[in-house]
Amino acid sequence: MSYLASLYGAIEGVTRLLILTHNDPDPDAIASAVALQWLLEEERGLESHIAYRGIIGRAENKALVRYLGYPLRMLVDGELSESLPIALIDTQPGAGNNSLPPSASVSIVFDHHPVREETSDAVFADIRPEVGATSTILTEYCQATGSEPPPVIATALFYGIKTDTMGLGRGAGQPDVAAYFYLQSRIDVQALVKIERAQVPPEYFKGLVSALRSARIYGDMLIISTIEEMERPDLPAEMADLLLRLKGVEWVICMGVYDDEMMLSVRTNNQGDAGRLVQEIVGRLGSAGGHGAMAAGQVPLTGQPPVTLFRHLKRRALECLEIDPASTGKALI
Repeated sequence: MSYLASLYGAIEGVTRLLILTHNDPDPDAIASAVALQWLLEEERGLESHIAYRGIIGRAENKALVRYLGYPLRMLVDGELSESLPIALIDTQPGAGNNSLPPSASVSIVFDHHPVREETSDAVFADIRPEVGATSTILTEYCQATGSEPPPVIATALFYGIKTDTMGLGRGAGQPDVAAYFYLQSRIDVQALVKIERAQVPPEYFKGLVSALRSARIYGDMLIISTIEEMERPDLPAEMADLLLRLKGVEWVICMGVYDDEMMLSVRTNNQGDAGRLVQEIVGRLGSAGGHGAMAAGQVPLTGQPPVTLFRHLKRRALECLEIDPASTGKALI
């Protein structure tokens, strides 16, 4: 595999590597990071550590990290200013969802979102928007080495693909299918069950009640929902995944305030582009990105009341989806 040789070439002479995920890493980012760490240590004896900014809040994500033996740690202030080579996982330079300074140089980038211009400066990059998960890409690299990934790595990669593609039902391509079934016979089944059925805190149900009570349906195809109080930034994504199961709905936009920012999650089950939609909604107010089926954005409050920003973003969403922006919609419950 020529890509594998190119990857090794990118770390020629490197003795230590910082593997950096996107902020608030999800299972795909976590799994891809630990897989890259295992691969480089197994094949090249390269020492690395995995860092992130934000939080790991979702109960399933915490269970995954616990199962993996807590391989990630919080990024230390000033760490990115060092000369330590950096590998970006499930994100890219300039994406707005990672802590990489604009001036930092990047050795390696693995991602499945649309390629960004800034990524061209990386020593090595494998960007495949046509696949549903970065875990799929890392699975192929593990296979190419000829070394069998241990069950803990296989389980993480399998879960990363499963969550990002909703069990191959969302944005999955043939490479995802091949990786999924390659890993399926190599996973720790009991561990996976415990991860997927991890117990959730009371705050989850408070967020669920808030999301359901505020949810309104527009044009019989769009749900917009807000969460009044959030203790973690990934709660809108969790609620959006749930609301997308409503019969007849094609788009879901869920918002909530966390740490003086409005967090947005967009989901779709049609042929639309969630990444493009969230970028159009957010515009220059903040940062946003994603791909076909799922996307996210964040907008600073800058002193304005959250309800004011919510109304603006809702209006933009309705306009982008060609729904009357004056529509009040109808309550879900």
